Amino acid sequence: MTLSAAAIIPAAGFGTRMHLDHPKQYHLLVGLPIIVHTVRAFINNSYINRIIVVVPADWLEQTKTLFDRYQINVAKLAIVAGGRRRQDSVQAGLKALDDETAIVLVHDGARPLVSREIIDRCYLAALHHGAGIAAVPVKDTLKRGDDTGKVTATIDRTSLWQAQTPQAVRKELLEKAYLQNGDADVTDESSLLEKAGIPVSLVEGAETNIKITRPEDLLLAEKILRQDFMPQLRIGHGYDAHRFAENRKLVLGGITVPHSHGLAGHSDADVLTHALCDAILGALGLGDIGKHFPDSDERFAGIYSITLLEQVIILAGEQGYSISNADITLVCQAPRLAAYLDEMRELLGRTCNIDPSALNIKATTTEKMGFTGRQEGISCHAVVLLQSSPNEVIK
Repeated sequence: MTLSAAAIIPAAGFGTRMHLDHPKQYHLLVGLPIIVHTVRAFINNSYINRIIVVVPADWLEQTKTLFDRYQINVAKLAIVAGGRRRQDSVQAGLKALDDETAIVLVHDGARPLVSREIIDRCYLAALHHGAGIAAVPVKDTLKRGDDTGKVTATIDRTSLWQAQTPQAVRKELLEKAYLQNGDADVTDESSLLEKAGIPVSLVEGAETNIKITRPEDLLLAEKILRQDFMPQLRIGHGYDAHRFAENRKLVLGGITVPHSHGLAGHSDADVLTHALCDAILGALGLGDIGKHFPDSDERFAGIYSITLLEQVIILAGEQGYSISNADITLVCQAPRLAAYLDEMRELLGRTCNIDPSALNIKATTTEKMGFTGRQEGISCHAVVLLQSSPNEVIK
């Protein structure tokens, strides 16, 4: 027997102990926001039919944009605003569920390394026993201290467990617990259930199922994700050339460069961005830019080529790849481009979801030889290294 299950992911806190200027759940972990790692663990679980992500009220639109960017399955997902306390956020998620949901799994948004096995065990505990939480036995000696910092007692750890998430429960039991004790300050759903006299089963968690609370937790999570991950590498080369034309803007790397002439082309003729697109598509074995955005299609007439690059980056993500680094060489006699290269790097870095330092852009001449030397046009070479990403959490 199976019952319809939903995951509520409270991610409405700011995480002040991380000392960031943004909520910690949006911080990058191995190239992906923490919340994306967490949500993907539940999206890919066959028991979970619905996911409610609870975020700060002023981050609703940013979160939707973020999930669109990383191709999160929106048909299975809803984003709602959270409250002041964790339990308020969970209750907001609970109210967003439909009547068909029978089992609820609550999981910390900043606990991105949860495995499929732990999710499954928690679901089955709720299915068979009503409620169950992931936990690990306490392994360190525990001391009780006083206000002066002196040890007053050693605690017997024999029957002590460290609570984790998911915390799974039949929906009607969680609603009952909220009805009876929703105003009480608690740190997790198990506490609410205990106050309501509802038994909770302990489910085997994992030491790797850490919650990211402090900067050192982020370092540990990165090590865990990378330890057994051997990325697949792919290299691609792209080349493009366009002739100069009158009454056209000169667009290179998404930036408009002042010059007497622009470049001729069906789109904005951004030779740099086109070469980069071709390099990425070549590394993926997906043809070239002409195959995906043909000049016979009026949809691409005059299009800003950064928009095309965004689509190519999405294609790479769908194949499980991201850019590790890129080296790009612009070849032209004029104009001089040194003053614009950093701005190009910044824009291309944002578009490619990588740090601009991973993009090298240089400009050179051919000492007046060839069509670029005669100032007939501009050409560009791009070489990229793609790497597969550990988009799945450790299983």
